[in-house]
Amino acid sequence: MARYDVVVIGAGLGGLTAGAILARAGRKVLVIERSNSVGGAASSYKSGDLFVEGSLHETSDPNDPRDPKHDALLRAGVLGAVKWVPGGQFYEARGGPLDRPFAMPDDFEAARQALIGRFPQSRAGIDAVLNDMERLAAGGDVSAIAESDRSLSLAQKFDHVFGSDEAVKCALAANLSYYHDDPATLSWPFFAMSQGGFLLSGGRYVQGGSQRLSSALARAIRSAGGEVMIRRLVTAIDLDAQGRAAAVTHSARDGSDLQSVESAAVVGNAAPEVVASLLPGEAARKLNDSYAALGSSVSLFALTLGLSRPPREFGVSGYSTQLLPPWMKRLDDYPQGTALMADEPGDRMPPFAIVDYAAIDSGVPAPPYVLSIFGPDRLSNWDGSDLELYRDKRVRWQDAVARYLDGFYPGLAGAVTAASFNTAWSVRQYLNAPDGAVYGFAPSPDGQSRSPRTAVPGLYLASAYAGFGGYTGVIRSAGVCADMVLQD
Repeated sequence: MARYDVVVIGAGLGGLTAGAILARAGRKVLVIERSNSVGGAASSYKSGDLFVEGSLHETSDPNDPRDPKHDALLRAGVLGAVKWVPGGQFYEARGGPLDRPFAMPDDFEAARQALIGRFPQSRAGIDAVLNDMERLAAGGDVSAIAESDRSLSLAQKFDHVFGSDEAVKCALAANLSYYHDDPATLSWPFFAMSQGGFLLSGGRYVQGGSQRLSSALARAIRSAGGEVMIRRLVTAIDLDAQGRAAAVTHSARDGSDLQSVESAAVVGNAAPEVVASLLPGEAARKLNDSYAALGSSVSLFALTLGLSRPPREFGVSGYSTQLLPPWMKRLDDYPQGTALMADEPGDRMPPFAIVDYAAIDSGVPAPPYVLSIFGPDRLSNWDGSDLELYRDKRVRWQDAVARYLDGFYPGLAGAVTAASFNTAWSVRQYLNAPDGAVYGFAPSPDGQSRSPRTAVPGLYLASAYAGFGGYTGVIRSAGVCADMVLQD
């Protein structure tokens, strides 16, 4: 039986980052991936002539030593392997309670000036919020803010400092779906730290698509002597006499070619309940019980439109636009949009994050010119038991979204030449993510610890479930996971 120092189950961004750090630290690493390619959510691909970005369209700049991704990607050997392209302003927020569009810069001082200039009546609250964001983003520790604020939700913090000024709340948190869908259950310190990361170092996109980052990580593993196997399905994690993870069994996807390998450590790049399904009974129960109090994050839909002309010709003003629907009068209305796709499209649309890759030096091929529309979604919105009915409903929503956008950007709907629509059900199928969760556990102010170390000795997590979700959270937790493996 072959023996490894570390076996990584899953070649998503977390598994690849942890695997690259460990391989470059001299460990014998094997990464096993069930899909046809590496990357998981950090994937980009072609659907006909249409370029589709799996999910990553903006992250804070990892070249900044203060950024939480910097150390992990440097140690993984890929920080300079891809080009991180500036996105310009952080986003434009429009709609909802905003009477006219607001451009949010991706720099603290510029953001402060823009916010105070637009909302002078809320100057004290803006200063308080941005000061907290800057301290948390720079220090990376909740001790940087007042103890009384550490357990607050975003809604509680904003209500305290802004009162009923809903426009400034929405300007500051228009991109809520980057993290969650409900300000009442979103941890204020997590939001402040994550949002502050963009204002500290600026927003960036991986030139050519997120697949380039994932592929660079896989190459780093192989260059350091590790192995990355695709189209292989892990069927079991075996324990030794002391109850420690000690071996992994895997097969071809049809169940043939069964193989077992010994390993001193096992890293799961997956949801804990998926990892638990590979363990023997008592260990599986122990692992599941340790996460029982943590709920799943929101899911997302992602509609990719290919246009015959650049989006700017229809009035799309920049790389990232947060379009809030007319029915949304308060930031606390945001979660109502998450359940809309359970029904047929009507007058109400969810909040959208709109990305124009032609607005920056993205390296995304065109034409068709790629416009991506993201928004909050739930697995319960979609029934995949009848694929024909599912696909028909998806087409109706796709057409309705294009018509809705045409009301803001006249002529856009008529320029659509190609489309690809991924829903929460797509996320569930592709990523094997329970509830279609895209950010792991919900980032709620629950005080529950999230760590790569699990209740099963020798078994670790390197995924959104090992910390807080999103690309920064995943990469940071993968670095922590690698350190734990090395120390243990």
